[in-house]
Amino acid sequence: MQEDKKLFTPGPLTTTYSVKQAMLQDLGSRDDQFIQVIKYVQAKLIKIAGLPSDEYTVVLMQGSGTFGVESVFQTCTKLDESNVLVLENGSYGQRIEKICKLLSINHKVLRFPEDRAIDCESVKSFLEKENNFTHVAVIHGETTSGALNNVEKIGQIVKTYIPNSLFIVDSMSAFGAVPVDIQKGFIDFLISSSNKCIQSVPGFSFVICSIRKLLSFKNNSRSLSLDLVDQYENMLKTNQFRFTPPTHSILAFKQALVELEQEGGPQKRYERYSNNHEIVRKGLLSIGFKELVPHEEQSKIINSYFYPNDENFNFEDFYKRLSDKGMVIYPGKMSKASCFRIGSIGALYAEDMQQLVQLIVQILRDMNVKIPIQY
Repeated sequence: MQEDKKLFTPGPLTTTYSVKQAMLQDLGSRDDQFIQVIKYVQAKLIKIAGLPSDEYTVVLMQGSGTFGVESVFQTCTKLDESNVLVLENGSYGQRIEKICKLLSINHKVLRFPEDRAIDCESVKSFLEKENNFTHVAVIHGETTSGALNNVEKIGQIVKTYIPNSLFIVDSMSAFGAVPVDIQKGFIDFLISSSNKCIQSVPGFSFVICSIRKLLSFKNNSRSLSLDLVDQYENMLKTNQFRFTPPTHSILAFKQALVELEQEGGPQKRYERYSNNHEIVRKGLLSIGFKELVPHEEQSKIINSYFYPNDENFNFEDFYKRLSDKGMVIYPGKMSKASCFRIGSIGALYAEDMQQLVQLIVQILRDMNVKIPIQY
């Protein structure tokens, strides 16, 4: 069997053999064994979030992470009343803006540079002058660049000036590793997905939220399939999804949760990711690469590096040569800078990162790109 390539990406990512193997089982969606798996997954996610299970719940939602994000806005906004403030510093904040536009939700976007974390003092200054918002939404780890937004501090600022607002955090590429105190940050809805820091395969997202606040939007959703309240109440009553669940993805996710615990939990996993990040970072900086985001604002999940200013460097060729050697990086997603991105998450370890740096040096030499890198 051909060995899988190593994915230095923010997800889908490299998974363990045992996570893949967990999918080699067919279970009926209404089978008691599968129902017990769902219960296990929900209980573990609430425990990872550090929340009391009598006040908070986790709602599993079929589809990608964006399905989970849109389900929150479909369910928890009201056309005639809601006014959403989107704090945006990259393409995933822009995606929330697009959701608001498509759903005809009143909204305003407070924009920040896409190569920096959101400036909390600027948020504070803005809300001192304008605070007529019912919802505030922000990305936790903006993988467009690799910047990490301080969602706890942002949440505290939001609730100081708009105490009755809903604070929504897209923590897609952060939850399960990057530390976050949901209660301290006054986060009402946090969204993540199966194929990120939990290290499972794609197939579903999940929304961690206050039960009281979720139920306040009963019969409000403008979508059938993305109705979070209906999904929650049906699962509470029957322990089943309303519609066909991604059974194999959930089986893989259960195994991934077991392996997260075996590793020592989110803190230990983030330590590994941070070490992975620093190995690549120091290796590339040592040969002259420049990084996009200041070190103190990096998420340790993914990092962006500027293309060399060298006529012999071509990203498509560079990418293909790496891929042909079994290592897959990520193209850039910046609107104003030519960059490539390298992820540090998934079943990747120090030796994988060291091998990647060595291979990058070898390929640049093969391409006749001058080292140290020129800008």
